[in-house]
Amino acid sequence: MDWINLLGKGLFSGTVIVAASELAKKSTIFGAFVISLPLASIMSMTWLYNDTKDKSQVADFAESILWLVIPSMVLFLVLPTLLRRDWEFEYAMAVGIMMTILAYTAGVGLAKYLGNVS
Repeated sequence: MDWINLLGKGLFSGTVIVAASELAKKSTIFGAFVISLPLASIMSMTWLYNDTKDKSQVADFAESILWLVIPSMVLFLVLPTLLRRDWEFEYAMAVGIMMTILAYTAGVGLAKYLGNVS
């Protein structure tokens, strides 16, 4: 992969994140809407297909994403719960991240056991 292509992917991905965070300053629901869209997944699958032309690899990638959506939700359950219980942001985020890592570990194990992922 050439550096220009890699730089373009990075700039586009960064733009989506900046747009969502700026929009969230004005409307949290619209900022959340933008970031919740599976844009990163769509872009990644598109770039994977463009780079490999391998439909089977894209299908495996999409299925792997599906298996990991549920563990990724742990952060969005834990963080607001702790913040609303008056935890400091840094501690709440750290606990949310640690819990999410544990959920991902379990999710990957479950996906390998039950799913067709590698």
